Amino acid sequence: MLFVLMCFDKPGSLDLRIATRPQHLAYLQTYLNKIVQAGPMLDQDGRPNGSLLLIDVADRAEAEGFAEGDPYGKAGLFEAVLIRGYREVFRDGATAE
Repeated sequence: MLFVLMCFDKPGSLDLRIATRPQHLAYLQTYLNKIVQAGPMLDQDGRPNGSLLLIDVADRAEAEGFAEGDPYGKAGLFEAVLIRGYREVFRDGATAE
């Protein structure tokens, strides 16, 4: 099942994000078979201020576990994390249903 994770950084935490990025990327490498798409959300100046991930996991509990294991979250980077189920309708310019 697809889930969207929207993770919003705490204000003024860019230094923490940069310092934790290598551990975060290493963590994501262990889940490559479950990540559909992932990357940083950007502020008006193009600086990272959050993360957006689309993951394919068995259920919400697994999505929550994925979020809880992220080094960014463990480091206290996020102000809020939203997890929502997702149903794909279009992909790569074509209907996916």
